[in-house]
Amino acid sequence: MFLGLILLFTCYNQICYTVGFMGWYNEFRNTKINYFLYNIAIVLGPLIFLYVKSITTSNFKFKKNYWWHFSLAIVFVLYRIIIFTYDALQPGFNETQNGILKISVDEAIVQPIVGFIELPFMLLYLAFTLQLFYNYRKRITQYFSNTYKLELNWILSFLILFTLLFLYNTIQTIVGSFVMDLNYEQRWWLNLLAALVTLYVGIKGYFTDTTKLKKLSFSFSPNLEAIPEQNQQQSKTKSVSSSDLNTVKSLMENDKAYLNPDLNLSDLAKQANMSRAQLSEIINSGFNKNFNDFVNMYRVKAFKNMLAENKHKQLSLLGIAEECGFNSKATFNRVFKKLTSYSPTEYLKTHTK
Repeated sequence: MFLGLILLFTCYNQICYTVGFMGWYNEFRNTKINYFLYNIAIVLGPLIFLYVKSITTSNFKFKKNYWWHFSLAIVFVLYRIIIFTYDALQPGFNETQNGILKISVDEAIVQPIVGFIELPFMLLYLAFTLQLFYNYRKRITQYFSNTYKLELNWILSFLILFTLLFLYNTIQTIVGSFVMDLNYEQRWWLNLLAALVTLYVGIKGYFTDTTKLKKLSFSFSPNLEAIPEQNQQQSKTKSVSSSDLNTVKSLMENDKAYLNPDLNLSDLAKQANMSRAQLSEIINSGFNKNFNDFVNMYRVKAFKNMLAENKHKQLSLLGIAEECGFNSKATFNRVFKKLTSYSPTEYLKTHTK
């Protein structure tokens, strides 16, 4: 729904230039279309934020308090209706394009103010959205062993494109206001870029399956503070018993739970007869790792063992990785580099005969 609204309002925002190039303003000198144009940032910012929130939140539901995000846009629409109604009641309104309030109040006062507000407003929402996305990416490493299909690289591309569009518009506004006057045709390039972004986002968004993300359940918050920063001395906390540590180690070393490419925190917790919160605390505090690094540590170790057994002479490196529980080449290469400082090919050349 939110993606559809983003596309709808982005397309609607192109009306001014579209009808202008069609000769609308020359043909219909008394058109009232200017009353129904709007400053896109005041509605696009909240829509982008809520779209990403709906994708990265399991069982997302639109709450009543979310309407506050659109309070500025709603006020703006009501204000435009009021000035249109007032101007429409004035004599001679049908023979002119803009009425008295549109010229003396809207264009002279309100538009400059809203234009000034747009920049920090959109910047704030983009910052909130990027933070929301970053927190999601960080959080899934606490629940899933293979995160490639859940990383939402499409959303990152989506945010980058709209950020670039916003920056282009900001630069154009600054140049047009303080450096040189930009004519109608010079400002048209922004609309061309917006049209291309809209086409890409519409097509890519439509064909991207996000239904699997609705099944994600983040019903508790892992203790991220239990994981020390790199280069800090690692120590086990007193809250984790040795028996719990041994239970988890046994599942990984003896039962080889890591061979399941879809292994997640819930699955391993069930096997260990623990709650997800309890298992997360054991892994974070007892092993000083997040769930993703913990499981992939065993997969990398298994991969190394298979290379030592010359399995690479029978299988490709990706084939061996899949045998060890990885489910994508991108995840395997990234994880292996992170944990060993070598790429799989480099490791093969330097550590095997």
